[in-house]
Amino acid sequence: MQPPLEPLAFTPILRRLVWGGRKLGTMLGKPIGAGDDYAESWELADYHDQISVVRDGVYAGTSLRDLVRKRPADLFGRDRGDRKQFPLLVKLLDARENLSVQVHPDDALGRELADDNGKTEAWVVLAADPGAAIYAGLKRGVDRAALERGIATGAVEPLLHRVEPKPGDCFLIEAGTVHALGGGVLVAEVQQMSDATFRVFDWNRVGADGAPRELHVEKAMRCIDFERGPVDPAVPAPHALTDGGMRESLVKSKYFELERWTFGTPTTIGGGDRFTILMVLDGEVRVAGPRGDLPLRRGETVLLPAAIGPAMIVPVGEAVVLACRQP
Repeated sequence: MQPPLEPLAFTPILRRLVWGGRKLGTMLGKPIGAGDDYAESWELADYHDQISVVRDGVYAGTSLRDLVRKRPADLFGRDRGDRKQFPLLVKLLDARENLSVQVHPDDALGRELADDNGKTEAWVVLAADPGAAIYAGLKRGVDRAALERGIATGAVEPLLHRVEPKPGDCFLIEAGTVHALGGGVLVAEVQQMSDATFRVFDWNRVGADGAPRELHVEKAMRCIDFERGPVDPAVPAPHALTDGGMRESLVKSKYFELERWTFGTPTTIGGGDRFTILMVLDGEVRVAGPRGDLPLRRGETVLLPAAIGPAMIVPVGEAVVLACRQP
């Protein structure tokens, strides 16, 4: 007889990439080493060989993939279906330099072009240097011919919708949207469990070998929705909590819903016979569980399995938490 599931925190998977920096360690307390290229912390992942492992508690050392396959009813609730993979990937990104201008496919094109899921994602900005930018969507009127000319001449930036983000801004980047995270921006990201990415433009940079990095223009053009246009930060829909806190709806997509909770007293989050993912955006909290409280600080993530029902979240002072659920 296995013990019941509990709130689950996982060991972060750190990824070093050329555009990364050090803010994952200095601002979010991740266990980075020397070097200035720590780009991503995968907080919750079930992708190829990048699989999250429970860090502590009675399930310490258990992989997320094993939980999906062996405890689907407890993890997902009644609507578990025939799942072989956790559906969402949660990560933190520190962009010291601009990421490439890119596009993600929808589900059908992801399967056809990349043997992968489609990729719709959302960013919540945690910090942004003065003048830092997010590029989200093409400017109105930019069609395929205009983008192809821009790629050929190296003049893609004037075609992109540029926003100078501030902490708290949330961007929904649906599949088919041309986008790039600019240097100097630190974000939390929730996305479909996929890494299907087609580079359109890489700022005329060269790789470590002195040659330009590979682009995927032909595949990208098949994926881009040229009718979408600019993407601006989401306008939160606020709902006051009874104790004076605030719950804000940020994103509602077919793949996930995001809410931001700001509260200073114990608050119940989750339940409804489905899992909930919580990430602490500011402050500290304790998550009540059957075998004691789980402490979480800024940048840490917990998975609340469906079987545990609503969880009591106790803030240390005031806290801000991002809650993610499937529709």
